[in-house]
Amino acid sequence: MATRTKKTATAGELEVEETTATEKAAKKPAARKKTAAKKTAAKKTSAKKKVAAKKASARRKGADGTLATVEASADDGEETEAPARRGKGPHYLVVVESPAKAKTIKKYLGTGYTVKASVGHILDLPKSKMGVDIEHDFEPQYEVIKGKEKVLGELKKAAVGVDKVFLATDPDREGEAIAWHIHKQLGHENSFRVMFNEITKSAIQEAIAHPRQLSQENYDSQQTRRILDRLVGYQISPLLWKKVRRGLSAGRVQSVAVRLICEREDAIKAFVPQEYWTLDALVEGPAGPPPFKLKLSKVDGKKADLKDRDTTHALVEELKNASFQVTKVDKRERRRNAPAPFITSKLQQEAANRLHFTAKKTMALAQRLYEGVPLGEEGPTALITYMRTDSTRLSDQAVVAVRDLIGTTYGADYLPEAPVVYKTKKSAQDAHEAIRPTALEYPPSKVKAQFDAMNDDMAADMFRLYELIWNRFVACQMKPAVYDQTSADISAGRATFRASGSTLKFPGYLAVYGASLTPEEEAAQEKARAAGEDTDEDGVGDLPVLNDGDMLKLQKLLDEQHFTQPPPRFSEATLVKELEEQGIGRPSTYAAILSTIQDKKYVEKLEGRFRPTDLGLICNELLVKHFPHELDVAFTASMEEKLDQISEGEANWKVVLKDFYAPFKETLEKAEAEMRDVKREEVKTDVACEKCGNIMVIKWGKMGHFLACSNYPECKNTKDFKRDAEGKIVIVEEETTDEKCENCTKPMVVKRGRFGKFLACSGYPECKTSKPISIGVTCPDCKQGYLTERRSRFGKIFFGCNRYPDCKFAAWDRPLAEACPSCQSPYLLQKYSKRDGPFIACPNKECDYRRQIVEPEVAAAATAATPAPTAGGPNASSAA
Repeated sequence: MATRTKKTATAGELEVEETTATEKAAKKPAARKKTAAKKTAAKKTSAKKKVAAKKASARRKGADGTLATVEASADDGEETEAPARRGKGPHYLVVVESPAKAKTIKKYLGTGYTVKASVGHILDLPKSKMGVDIEHDFEPQYEVIKGKEKVLGELKKAAVGVDKVFLATDPDREGEAIAWHIHKQLGHENSFRVMFNEITKSAIQEAIAHPRQLSQENYDSQQTRRILDRLVGYQISPLLWKKVRRGLSAGRVQSVAVRLICEREDAIKAFVPQEYWTLDALVEGPAGPPPFKLKLSKVDGKKADLKDRDTTHALVEELKNASFQVTKVDKRERRRNAPAPFITSKLQQEAANRLHFTAKKTMALAQRLYEGVPLGEEGPTALITYMRTDSTRLSDQAVVAVRDLIGTTYGADYLPEAPVVYKTKKSAQDAHEAIRPTALEYPPSKVKAQFDAMNDDMAADMFRLYELIWNRFVACQMKPAVYDQTSADISAGRATFRASGSTLKFPGYLAVYGASLTPEEEAAQEKARAAGEDTDEDGVGDLPVLNDGDMLKLQKLLDEQHFTQPPPRFSEATLVKELEEQGIGRPSTYAAILSTIQDKKYVEKLEGRFRPTDLGLICNELLVKHFPHELDVAFTASMEEKLDQISEGEANWKVVLKDFYAPFKETLEKAEAEMRDVKREEVKTDVACEKCGNIMVIKWGKMGHFLACSNYPECKNTKDFKRDAEGKIVIVEEETTDEKCENCTKPMVVKRGRFGKFLACSGYPECKTSKPISIGVTCPDCKQGYLTERRSRFGKIFFGCNRYPDCKFAAWDRPLAEACPSCQSPYLLQKYSKRDGPFIACPNKECDYRRQIVEPEVAAAATAATPAPTAGGPNASSAA
C-alpha cells in the first residue's frame, strides 16, 4: 500500500490514511489541476496560518507531558510535522532540554530548522536497583525514564529524514550526557554538538555554523560521577535503613556537607567563652565639641589585652588624670575595588545575603532568565548568560559594550583606562564566561514594566535577581571607590589610643552596586576582628582636624566587658562558600546539596542558620566512624579533581572507579558487621515508669529519641524528654488543653507527629481521636471550619482549612482574626518583606490597607494564633 498525508485543522498534526495504488493513480490528474489553485490560496491564507500556528504551539507547550515543538522559520508558517512535507532544501533538527529554551532560540534560526525539547534527561539509571554492572567494568544499565517514552518517540519521529541533528543541550558535562543519550537513541549518523554560553542571535548562529563532535571525555566524566554516586548511595543507604531507619539516604557529597554542619555544631558545643574587656575614651579636640571616640590600642607599647575587670578598672583609674596628646596623624587614600563578575557560587551567596533567596530558588530563577522570559512584542528573550560557571572570564565584545555604557551613563571619571581582568582560580573549568546580561539593550529600568505585567508569581523575584546580575556586571568594569581615611595615635600615660575616620571621596563602582559588603569583604573583616586588628569599618565618618602635639580633653572613659563568641553556624551563603573553598561539589551541585540535606531531615534551618537534627547527628556519627575515607573532605575534593582529569583526557574513567571501589567494598563489608544497630539499642536510665514502675529506656524512633518503658509490650508508656545543662534527663510533660474529646470527653493533649503538633485524646490508645490545632481564625471560604498551620510534603508551612478536602482554602502567609478596617475582609495577613520588615496587609488585592508591625503586636499575634503545625495538608497525610 501507498500512503498519503492529511493535515488536521485543529492541532496541526498529520493523519496517515492508507489508500490503494489504484485510488492514488485515479486522484493524480485532479491533484495536478488543483496545484495552481492551492498556491494562490496559500498566499491568501498565510496570515491565518501564522495565527493558527501560534495558537497550536501554545496548546502543545508542555501539555500532558507532550514535547514542545517550534518551527524556526522566518515567518512561522512552514509545516514541521512530517519529513515528506518539509519543502525544498535541507532540513535540520535542533534538540534542547526545555520548552522555554526552544521557544527562545527559534527566533534566531532560519527556514528549515525544527526545534524540539527533550524536557531534561531521557535516560537514567533505574530507581529500583543500582543499575551498575560492577563485575563488567562498571557498565551502566540505562533505561528510558518513566513518562519520557512519548517524548522520545516524538524525537525519533522528528529525526526521520532530516539532514542533520544538532544537540544543543546545556554547555556543561550534564548537558553533554543528555546529548549523548539523545544521540544514541536517535541513531542519526549526522548528529553534532552545538554549544553556546548565551541565547542570543549571534551566539546561536555561530554555534550552528561551527558544530563539533560530541565529547567522549566530558560524557565519561559525568557518567563516572553518576556511577560513583550510585555505588555509594545504593550500598550505604540500605545499611542506614537496616541500622537506623527506613527511607534514609547517604551520598558521596551530601554526607560530607552534613559532616561540615555537624562538626561546626560540635565546635560550638565545645567552645569555652573567654572574658575580655575593651576601653574607649570620649574626648574633645582643640576646637571643642563635638566629642569623638578613641579606641585603646596599646599598653606599655604592646597590643592591649585586658582580660578581667580588675586589670581594666585599675587602668581606668590610672588614665583619669593622664594627658591625652596626639603623637602621630596619618592621612591617606583607601581604595575599595569592585568585585568580580558573578560565578555560580558567588551569585548564590550574594542572592542569599542581599535578596534572602535560597540557593535552590536562585538557580531556578537564573535558569528562567537564561532560557528566556517574555518581553512584550519582542517575545521570549534570554537575559543572562549560562548560570553554571566557575570562571570570571568575560568576552571582549561584552567588555567593550559595558565600557561604552559606563562612559555614556556615568562619565569618563568612572571608566578605568584599561578593562579590568579578574583571576580565575586554578580549579575552575573555565569553559564558560562569568554570569552577565546577554545584551546591554535590556537595562533593568527598561524591562521592569514587562516583568510587572507578567502573570507570574516569580516575576518580581526574577527581576530582582536580574537587577543584581546587571549591577554586578556593570560595577566590575568601573573604577574603585576612594575614601579619605585619617588615623591618629594618641598617647595617655603608658597607654596608646587610636582614632580613625573615613569619608567617601569618590563612589566609583558603589554608584551602581551599593556599599553593602560582599561575602569576601565580610570574611576578611571577621578574620581581622578575630585577630584583634582594626578594620576599615571601625572608623566611619569625619574626624576633627588633628595635628601632631595637639592636646585633647578627656570627657569620659568607657570600659566594657565582652566574651569571645563560638564560630557561627552555617547560613546558605557561608555553606556554599565553605563547599567551594573545600573543593566539594561543582557549581551545578551546590543548590542540590543544600536542598537534599534539608529534604532528608539531616539538618534544619532555624533563623537562617543550619543545625543538625538528631537524625543528622546519628547518621553522621555512624558514617564518619565506619567510612572515614569516603566521608573525608580532602578525599571528596580529590575525587572532583579526578573527574576533571577524566574530562580533560588525563585519566581513564574505569580505572578511577576501580581504584575507588576496591577499598570501598572492604569498608562496606566491615561496616555491615560492626555498625551499631540504633533501631534496636536501648539505653537504660534511672527514670521509673509512672504506670508500671519499671525503668524507662532511651529508644530511637521516627521522631528521634524518646523514653519507653522497658516492660514493653506489656506496658506501652512513652515520654518525650530533653537534657538539662548537666546532661540529666528531664521528662517533657504533655501539653494539656481545656478542650474535651468529642467521643469520650477526656481532655485533649498536644502531641507531636510526623508533620508537627496536633491534638489527640489523652485516653489513647483506648480512644484514638485526633484533630489539627486551630490558629484562632474561622475559614473565610466555608465559614464552617477553622484554619490550621500545616506543612506541605516539601516541608513548607502554609495555612489551610481543617475541613480539607471538602474546603481547599490555603494561604502561605499567616491569617489573623481581624477584619480589614478598609474593605471589611474577614481576616488580615501577617507578611514580611526585606525592605519593610514585618507588616500586616489585607488579602484583597483591590484593597491597599497595610500597617507596620511593632514588637508587642508580633507577640500578641503569636499568642493568639498557636504556632504548632498540624499533621497534614493538601499534600500530606492526616494526623491520625
